[in-house]
Amino acid sequence: MSLLQRWTAAVATYAWSAWGAIASLLAALALWEWAAAQLGPLALPDPLAAGQALLELMQRGSLWPDLAATARRALIGLALSIGAGTLLGIVAGLSPTAALASRPLVTVMLGTPPIAWLVLALLWFGSGDGTPVFTVFIATVPIVFGAALQGTRTLDAQLRDMARAFGLPWPMTLAQVYGPHVLSYVFPAWITALGSAWKVVVMAELLASPDGVGAALAIARSQLDTAAALAWTGAVVASLLLLEYAVLEPIKREFERWRQDPT
Repeated sequence: MSLLQRWTAAVATYAWSAWGAIASLLAALALWEWAAAQLGPLALPDPLAAGQALLELMQRGSLWPDLAATARRALIGLALSIGAGTLLGIVAGLSPTAALASRPLVTVMLGTPPIAWLVLALLWFGSGDGTPVFTVFIATVPIVFGAALQGTRTLDAQLRDMARAFGLPWPMTLAQVYGPHVLSYVFPAWITALGSAWKVVVMAELLASPDGVGAALAIARSQLDTAAALAWTGAVVASLLLLEYAVLEPIKREFERWRQDPT
């Protein structure tokens, strides 16, 4: 079966299995509608009001530029953390000494609140793109690093010995022995880091940027416009879900095909 055929089959299978996710989203909307009826429109507008606010943002042309700015910052920081975290995690996983030495550093980075990194980034980079990008990077890189380290450390020693015994070239060993196993650890970490990146970048923009979704949320807060705040939040969540389930999940299924199909 060709790569295109496998990809098409994976997308079709995944689309068919998406009914559970759709049902959970509908349940969430129903709960939102019920809560809005209990709290009133000032505290919590209903989904229809938030949808109308989102439509107004689209008609005014203010949605896409701010959403694109947020996505750009989040994806740059995420790409840097994926590249650095994966590479450094694999290198550290190849050495027991490096793995042991890096563990306290990862704990410290994971335990430091993103708001603390944001304050430091403001002092270092000011109110430009550097602050949200750095905050996303520093908040997500330990997630990727830890997964890559664990994936490298847990590789079956017999597989390494077999590759060494048969004299496999290093590129083939990396692609056929290390690759599938490490990817099964780092890909879920990449998806987790993606969700964290979106949350962190909006928080950083709220305090440090003149544009982006975070800045738009700050304006909505100052105007007590709850419907607009919910509209911006919905736009971010929708873009995140689209990226994860329409792009990353089919790629993940293709990478993990070796688990069900050894050929």
